[in-house]
Amino acid sequence: MANTATKDISYEDLKALMGKSQDLILVDVRTKGEVDQGCIPGSVNIPLDTVQEAFKLDPESFNSKYGITKPPLDAPELVFYCQMGRRGGIATDQAHRLGYVKARNLTGGYKLWSEKQ
Repeated sequence: MANTATKDISYEDLKALMGKSQDLILVDVRTKGEVDQGCIPGSVNIPLDTVQEAFKLDPESFNSKYGITKPPLDAPELVFYCQMGRRGGIATDQAHRLGYVKARNLTGGYKLWSEKQ
């Protein structure tokens, strides 16, 4: 399943967004074991197999479980990522189906991020 360009965000664009936005919500959809090996600073871990359930939670439950404010459906700065991009793309598609129409996937995932750091 290919992603359209509007569903992707590049490393460079994410890096710029991280420097200027207080509203960025960065979701790591990898397993806990993968996250324990390293993650993008400021991200929250919501494994892929729980993304749909997580984003269906009411705001109070979401905040209680993940420690961040649940993003509104029109959140412009909701970015998913995984190790290389496939699972992040799946999570982005799931978010789109739930109404998060501006959600994006980090092209190249954590692998690319860690290579450039």
